[in-house]
Amino acid sequence: MAEDETLAEERNVAGDAQDIRPGELLIPEDTYLTSGVHIGTQQKSASMRRFVYKVRFDGLHVLDVRETDRRIRLAANFLARVPADRILAVSQRQYGQKPVRVFAKTVGAVSFAERFVPGCLTNPNLAEFFEPKVLVVTDPATDQQALSEAVSIGIPVIGLCDVNNETRNVDLVIPANNKGRVALATVYWLLAREVIRARAGGADVEYPLSIEDFQAAL
Repeated sequence: MAEDETLAEERNVAGDAQDIRPGELLIPEDTYLTSGVHIGTQQKSASMRRFVYKVRFDGLHVLDVRETDRRIRLAANFLARVPADRILAVSQRQYGQKPVRVFAKTVGAVSFAERFVPGCLTNPNLAEFFEPKVLVVTDPATDQQALSEAVSIGIPVIGLCDVNNETRNVDLVIPANNKGRVALATVYWLLAREVIRARAGGADVEYPLSIEDFQAAL
């Protein structure tokens, strides 16, 4: 998908959201940085170039956490308008499985952690068959089967995308380190919190869970 088309799709999925004023982030910038959400890979795909803030001395690409923050907000606003039990979150990455399960439980969504059975979204004869209205993928590469089936049935896809990911089938990209244990916990913790707040009209509702509650065991 061309970049202009990707941006158009992102606007269609996310709709309108409040602009983020300078210095205003959903969580302190230090929380993003200490969790490693911004640390990307040495390899960079063309479609992720626009999310790179800089390249470190060791060749690792650093993501722009302000853009990560903005897109978490956009994704949460969209997910809040979808029936909770029609949201599907998936992860075949080991460190993404607990965050996905806790995210789904927190917002009332469905999760397919670990192995995604081929045909879950396309074959009504399977016991695991499910008809979501939106798919959240932890990594478009490792969750390729789920992504492919979502594209075939025409539902929007929200994806956590690292610097090396291809984004052509992802409708709303959340640029983030999708390999790190703490990074994944942080993104899903924050996404769950913002979905709950968006459902409450932006109110600062009670949210007792911590980032640690989303972290996979070592």
